[in-house]
Amino acid sequence: MVLKKVMQLAVLSASVFASGVFGAFGYTSSGGNYIIDAGSANTLVFSVSQSSCDINSITYRGTELQYGSTGTHISSGLGSATVSISQITGSSKYIKLTCVTSTLTHYMVVREGDSTVYLATYITAEPSVGELRFIARLLPDQLPYEYPYGVVSTTTGGTAIEGSDVYLVGGQTRSKFYSSTRFIDEDSHCVYGGSDVIHVCVMTPQQESSSGGPFFRDIDSNNAGASTNLYNYMNSGHVQTESFRTGLHGPYLMQFSRSGVPSVKSMDVSWFGEVGVTGYVAASARGAVSGTASGVQSGQQAVVHWYNSAAQYWANATSAGTFTSPLMKPGTYTMVLYQTEFKVASASVTVSAGKTTTMNIASTFNTAHATLFKIGEYDGQPKGFRNADKFLRMHPSDGRMSSWGPLTYTVGSSALSDFPMALFQSVNNPVTIKFTLSSAPSGTATLRIATTLSFAGSRPQATVNGWAGPAPGAPTKIDSRGVTRGAYRGYGEVYDVSIPAGTLVAGSNTITISSISGSSGDTFLSPNFIFDCVELFI
Repeated sequence: MVLKKVMQLAVLSASVFASGVFGAFGYTSSGGNYIIDAGSANTLVFSVSQSSCDINSITYRGTELQYGSTGTHISSGLGSATVSISQITGSSKYIKLTCVTSTLTHYMVVREGDSTVYLATYITAEPSVGELRFIARLLPDQLPYEYPYGVVSTTTGGTAIEGSDVYLVGGQTRSKFYSSTRFIDEDSHCVYGGSDVIHVCVMTPQQESSSGGPFFRDIDSNNAGASTNLYNYMNSGHVQTESFRTGLHGPYLMQFSRSGVPSVKSMDVSWFGEVGVTGYVAASARGAVSGTASGVQSGQQAVVHWYNSAAQYWANATSAGTFTSPLMKPGTYTMVLYQTEFKVASASVTVSAGKTTTMNIASTFNTAHATLFKIGEYDGQPKGFRNADKFLRMHPSDGRMSSWGPLTYTVGSSALSDFPMALFQSVNNPVTIKFTLSSAPSGTATLRIATTLSFAGSRPQATVNGWAGPAPGAPTKIDSRGVTRGAYRGYGEVYDVSIPAGTLVAGSNTITISSISGSSGDTFLSPNFIFDCVELFI
């Protein structure tokens, strides 16, 4: 049945080019499909099922790029939808294809002469599969390569070592999860190849209706062998820290190019309001926030984040601390200040249409105290710790990783990389810190352990010179794997341990930090947490 479908589409594509019918911008209906010609110099013709909304053929410059067994679609395919098409004339000519289900409306828009499919997805409820994603399933013999991270997410020919998504390929661990980029850093992610060096790229100008904030990361691409897959993840349960947002997701783009990798910064989608999309809010109906962020530790990036139940936005502050938000939907937002990725302040601000609201924000975290030692920085990342330079693109079991330990870190002589980025209950538990004090503190001291993400209820318990600190309560559960799939952003728990007077002594001292949890496990799927910073102060 699949082979028959592929042959039918191949014949259809061949007849299109042989007859020259689609030499100009337009669409037609044939064989239960809408066939759309973008009218571009580098010819783009694609076919969409009138019953399912699946894209089942994509021909660019006469080359078929669509995988034959499964279509390009929303989530894992809508199954069935009411599909309609129209041509619209505004500042340009457009073809708009609309797919409607009971809780979702998906749009595909083509602008005359542009080798790009502009997409938008409006939802009133999260899909029952728990993920809202666009996935283009393309032919690996034409588009085998991935950008920007290369082979880290190319799993073809591999053997599964964790679940059905982490593989060992030629002695290296690979996963589709390793293709991810922080939302705040996203530009283009692409697959490419062929004698023409065709690039197919997905770009998302904004993620205002997605969930997770500026530092969230999700799957971007994966050459899985049978198909090369290109994604726009809008909502998922991959280290989910907030509720899914409904409303309009997009516009986002799938662009076909022979001139290299495009940049989202060069994409103009201001015309999108001309095509009549549910949930679209024009620039004139939006507002903004500007101000100054202060109190962020020197050398760290000040990031401002706005969010409510309907939308999320962010902006990097300048070196002087000034910032201006993107244009935002009207409403009241929680406004958060981060130093790099570590939360240091929050406030509330109301955005009104057609106005820029002035709102300053200052850190409430960096208060003065006498530090006895500090390992790492409060930046919301495990940066500098052992294997922090590798885990985003490989599994903790990968042979290229440095030994996880258990490790001993000596204050004043050890390198930061001698401290583990993560503490696994069954792998490198505990980590030991040795340090020397010239004199014992006269009163209590505080050991602060800042973490970024916990898995399976893991949290730190400290022992200081034989004194056992209290076992903290379990952190808020995130029902997702973390470090083994290259993730480190969770709720960012900070644990303060009050050390009684007389526990620390002049001379040599030892602190051990253990991963504890109510559950058990083995290897790297045992309960674990990721370090951000460890500080001892009075």
